[in-house]
Amino acid sequence: MENTRDDANPEFLVMGQNMERITTIYGAFLVIWGVAVSMISGSGSITSLIPSMIGIPMVILGITALLLPKMKKVLMHIAVLIGLVAFFGGADFFRGFSSDDGAFSNPWASVSKLMLFSTGLFFTLLCVRSFIFARKNREASTGEEI
Repeated sequence: MENTRDDANPEFLVMGQNMERITTIYGAFLVIWGVAVSMISGSGSITSLIPSMIGIPMVILGITALLLPKMKKVLMHIAVLIGLVAFFGGADFFRGFSSDDGAFSNPWASVSKLMLFSTGLFFTLLCVRSFIFARKNREASTGEEI
């Protein structure tokens, strides 16, 4: 991860991408994952599309934040809440360890839950780091503590 501090336009970057783009990419990944797992597994259950259901609002929020920079702060805070939903929803994976069939009794569902858990955690941590970065830049530019 790289952070850039340019006095003219300070922005938190991850692999050269700002958080609005990261949000859009992450949302697109979730949409593709949900559709792919549903098709590959042959699942007729709507629950196999849960990653897609989480990803669609992420894509919308990311694109909207790119198009409406004045709304970026509120949109990215909503995005991190959805990232937390992915994280906590994915934590259901660990419930499988208490079952007699084991954590991977339904491998596609288990892999999807584990993916939601790990990517939701990573996305949330990135968002928190970007919020801290933005706050420090705002403090540095105004010269006051917030």
